[in-house]
Amino acid sequence: MKPFEYGSLITVDPALNRVMQTATNVATSKATILISGESGTGKELLSKYIHQRSPRASQRFVAINCAALPDGLLESELFGYERGAFTGAISQKTGKFEQASGSTILLDEISEMSLPLQAKLLRVLQEEEVDRLGGRNPIKVNLRVIATTNRDLRSMVLEQRFREDLYYRLNVIPLHIPPLRDRPGDVVILARNFVQVAAILNQKVQSVLTDSALQKIQSWSWPGNVRELENVIERAVLISSGPEIRADHIFIDERRDVSVQSAPRALFTISSGLTIAEMEKQLIFKTLDETKQNRTQAAKILGISIRTLRNKLHEYREVMSG
Repeated sequence: MKPFEYGSLITVDPALNRVMQTATNVATSKATILISGESGTGKELLSKYIHQRSPRASQRFVAINCAALPDGLLESELFGYERGAFTGAISQKTGKFEQASGSTILLDEISEMSLPLQAKLLRVLQEEEVDRLGGRNPIKVNLRVIATTNRDLRSMVLEQRFREDLYYRLNVIPLHIPPLRDRPGDVVILARNFVQVAAILNQKVQSVLTDSALQKIQSWSWPGNVRELENVIERAVLISSGPEIRADHIFIDERRDVSVQSAPRALFTISSGLTIAEMEKQLIFKTLDETKQNRTQAAKILGISIRTLRNKLHEYREVMSG
C-alpha cells in the first residue's frame, strides 16, 4: 500500500490518515487544537505540520514544555516580566506568548500546568492579551494555540486537577494520535524510512532490513511508540557493518514492555470505600516500593512525569507534617 505523506509524517494507517486529513482541513483556521496521544507518538511533529500548513507558516513556531519547568519559572517564561518585577529581574524579558504573537505556540504537556497558571492561560485565550509580571498594562497578542497531552484531561477535570473551562477552550479541535501498537502497518514503513535517515545523518552506507529484522520489529508492541522505534533503528544502522540489518542488530529492552503494561495491575487492587485521592496515593507508594524508590521508573509505570510525581510526594509530606 502506498503511504500517505504529510510533510515528515508518513502512514498507511486509516485512523491516523483521518486525523491528518482533519489536521490539514483546520490548519488554515485560528481554532485552538488539543492533540492527545501517548509519549513518542509524534504530537509535536503534528503540531509543526499544522503550523506549516497555516497562514502563519512564515513566522517562527514557538514551543514550551509545561512539565520541564517549575511553576514560577514557567509563568515568567510564558508571560515575561518587567525589570524589577522580582529578585533577579535585572532587565525586561519578553515571554513566549508575546514572541508567538502572529504565529503558533505549542504548549506541550499542558496537563502538568498548575491550576493557578491554568487560570492565567484561560484569560489569554479569552481576552487575547497577556500581563507581564510586574507590568502595568496588558499587551494584546494574536496567537494560534496548540496544546498536547499524554494524559486523559477529561478524567483530570472530574478529579478537579484541570480546569473544566480551560479544557473546553483548548478542546475546540481534538486530535488523537493512535499508539504505534494499534498501527501495525506503519511499523515497517517507518522503520525503512528511519534506516535511510540514520544512514544519511551518520554518513553510513544505505542498508536494508532483512526479513528476520522485520519480523522482530513487527513482533514488538513499541511502548515508546515512534520515538522508541527511531532510536532502535538508528542504533541498528550504527552497529551494522554490511549492507544488511539483521535481527541481531535490533536491540530491544524487553523488560520495559512487561513493567510498563503489567506493573500497575499487579501492584494495586481497588477496594470499596476508598476515595480517588486515596487510591492515587496508595498506587503511587506501592509503585515506589516495587521500584525500590526509583522515581524515574515509577513515573514511567504510572504514566506521569517526574515533575508530577515529585509534586504529589510533596503534597503528601505537607499533609503528614500538618
